[in-house]
Amino acid sequence: MSTATRSGPSPVTISSLKVRSGRTLELLLVLFAIGIVALAYVNVGLATADALPTDVWWHVGIFAVFPLALHVVLRWRAKYADPLLLPLATLLNGLGLVMIHRIDLSMGLEATSGVASRQLMWTGLAVGMAAAVLIVLRDHRLLRNFTYIAMAVGFLLLLMPMLPVIGHEENGSRLWIRVAGMSFQPGELAKIALAIFFAGYLVSTRDALSLVGRRILGLQFPRARDLGPILVAWMLSVMILVLQRDLGSSLLFFGLFVAMLYVATERTSWIVIGLSLFVGGAVLAWRVFSHVQTRVTLWLDPFAEGQSDQVAKGLMGLGHGGIFGTGLGQGFPYITYFPASDYVIASFGEELGMIGLFAILALYALFVERGLRAAIGARDGFGKLLAAGMAFTVALQVFVIVGGITRVIPLTGLTTPFLSSGGSSLLANWIIVALLLRISDHARRPVSERRQDPTVDLAEGRAVGR
Repeated sequence: MSTATRSGPSPVTISSLKVRSGRTLELLLVLFAIGIVALAYVNVGLATADALPTDVWWHVGIFAVFPLALHVVLRWRAKYADPLLLPLATLLNGLGLVMIHRIDLSMGLEATSGVASRQLMWTGLAVGMAAAVLIVLRDHRLLRNFTYIAMAVGFLLLLMPMLPVIGHEENGSRLWIRVAGMSFQPGELAKIALAIFFAGYLVSTRDALSLVGRRILGLQFPRARDLGPILVAWMLSVMILVLQRDLGSSLLFFGLFVAMLYVATERTSWIVIGLSLFVGGAVLAWRVFSHVQTRVTLWLDPFAEGQSDQVAKGLMGLGHGGIFGTGLGQGFPYITYFPASDYVIASFGEELGMIGLFAILALYALFVERGLRAAIGARDGFGKLLAAGMAFTVALQVFVIVGGITRVIPLTGLTTPFLSSGGSSLLANWIIVALLLRISDHARRPVSERRQDPTVDLAEGRAVGR
């Protein structure tokens, strides 16, 4: 409350604006998302066995515990966080579990021993990790103190699959490590570590990157020494492509850096330079490496003789679904290779149709929009860049995999966030949710409450204004 006086017999009282936390809305939306997942699960049971699944409440009940528990953590540790991020992630994760369960049934796998049960276990672990991030990390700006440590961790994670003992190759790409019989893709966590490094580095150097340079043909180009970081990022992306035989990871890491560079400097020339370097590296790889040539051939002609029919089967599945889809449990998504992982989007497209697939893409678009909203609302440069990088990571990953399945670009081996089976991808994406929730909480939190938190004051003393 504040009081202002004016000429007259009595003062005028002005009430301060009350900021709503949004937690009640979040709870209602999470329950709505759980309800949709339960309905989808029942629909699969009725379509495949013509009976109501007897274990529906057990499966849905276990799944429901995870987002509701994270909601409680948000009320405790981040009560002003964005109220839509958790419901969106819950709905996408739940729909992915339903589709994986549906494919398990078509392959004769039991509910307790199929891929869906492992995915449910990973969901619990991933949501638990997100809760741990929110509890331990009271202010996102503390991460800036670990800028170069994050860089070292990111590079180490990228190189781990190349180690002779734990490195593991699957389907022609060396992206996994295998320990105690379990596979894990460390590159999923590397994108988070590198995003933290990029945000910390660019906050410190954005003035030199945005103000110094020469203007050529309407574009302002940086000095040669300022061009060094993007050249390093380009060489790193090419190294990943060469050593791990994976175009998707190369595009994701390089695109992440160029996007954050543009957000930091607002210079179009960086996008032109970045795209030129990546296209040059991709063309060179196409000329040199046979596996890249195979992917390009399938992109140009998916029905070519003597080639894999993976892309063709995915397209035929999408065509079979049409506009309205065959209905959950009534299509044949299991005919396509990797229907629960690389081609889960094609599985949804067949059984939910074009309308259902557009609805899923709209959920992703809304998730990315809320991430960018957190970036816009952040009060510090590091938070803006980190939130923008996290949101763009999800957007680019969805574009690469959906574009590959629909032949917009050559197919790559990236997973679809939250939907695809795979524990490492799920773990990384829920950590991204936690970081976006933390940044949005700081952006929406009233100044009066921020001043009462000694942890926030410590972070402000170290990071604000840098």
